[in-house]
Amino acid sequence: MARKGQGKPSPMVGDPTDPRGMAVLRDKYLEHLAVTNFSPRTIDVRTYYLNHFIKWCEERALVRPSDITKPVIDRYQRGLFLYRNADNKPLSFHSQRGHLTPIKGWFRWLTRENHILYNPASELDLPRVNKSLPRHILSAADAEQIINQTNVSDPLGVRDRAILETLYSTGLRRLEMVRLKLYDLDVERATVMVRDGKWHKDRLVPVGERALLWLGKYLAEVRPLLAPGGVREDALFLTNIGEAFSADRMSGLARHYLEKAQLPGGKHGACHIFRHTMATLMLEGGADIRYIQAMLGHADLNTTQIYTQVGIRHLKQVHAATHPTGMLKRPGSPPSEALQADAPSAPDASPPAPPAVAAEGETSTVPPAGVSAVDDVRALDAILDDENDDGDDG
Repeated sequence: MARKGQGKPSPMVGDPTDPRGMAVLRDKYLEHLAVTNFSPRTIDVRTYYLNHFIKWCEERALVRPSDITKPVIDRYQRGLFLYRNADNKPLSFHSQRGHLTPIKGWFRWLTRENHILYNPASELDLPRVNKSLPRHILSAADAEQIINQTNVSDPLGVRDRAILETLYSTGLRRLEMVRLKLYDLDVERATVMVRDGKWHKDRLVPVGERALLWLGKYLAEVRPLLAPGGVREDALFLTNIGEAFSADRMSGLARHYLEKAQLPGGKHGACHIFRHTMATLMLEGGADIRYIQAMLGHADLNTTQIYTQVGIRHLKQVHAATHPTGMLKRPGSPPSEALQADAPSAPDASPPAPPAVAAEGETSTVPPAGVSAVDDVRALDAILDDENDDGDDG
């Protein structure tokens, strides 16, 4: 029986008695993915999308992979593009690509294993996916407002505070959070070990001092109450009934406190918004993007480059310093003097916000030390270049 908050496995479709039918060959393909060390989550996702395609085919009396031709796959792709839900909204191109990618991989495997004579999906063009910036990025004040919604006079509030502090300090993905074990946290070294993260990669992530304080309080005072003597559960974070969190329940906890904070601008999200916020604030504070890459567990630096696009404060400073119209000035005047001499008075204007991390009493006006000219060029390329849309963060 699935735990509360966990999704049920997708029901299988197709005829399991036909050895050359779609159901049998689908199961063999999924077994191949498991043998080649694809994660259970990836296999579940591909199962869902393949079942959707098989059901669509059966409605058109197509029951074997050998019945599928290129026009059939083209028709399926057009159907995804033209689909509208109950609110008359189409599938996003990201969702359409998610439907088609497993089909492309399945037919490639069927051809390689000689189950079919040719690959009808070999020339399938996957939809281009837009490079979207994170919808919402929290400021440091926003993050504090959310974290302070926890009721630390209550044991579960202490646990929730420890969870939010860990999300904010480390930027872990929600699945990485729910998989944390007691022995993964090293208080003396102020680190947490992420085991079997995305792409099956382990990494060591530093934990901030404040997060460690709340983790220590949770482990000393709260966790023993949630895991009485008879419960043998080694998960770091436990629910009120002494079980490990599911991914959905962890998201629900984070979403609850974001909604409770009632942030201006309608900012909303769950676990991942803390990941985006951690990376952006560290970048604005001067962290080298390669260190942020290591913390986030990105295999490709280009994936981390998205956070150079949302660090808008430094971008504004660079624009003001380098663009001919970025600052009002008289010819030959230093920028600082020209700004004072020529800028029109603006009594209602607010001073520019200081970076997230700066020396006491000072405001940094230069780009972060770790971001080189090469990084700036790459970030600009990421904004302007829309040709390669195959990156994946998840």
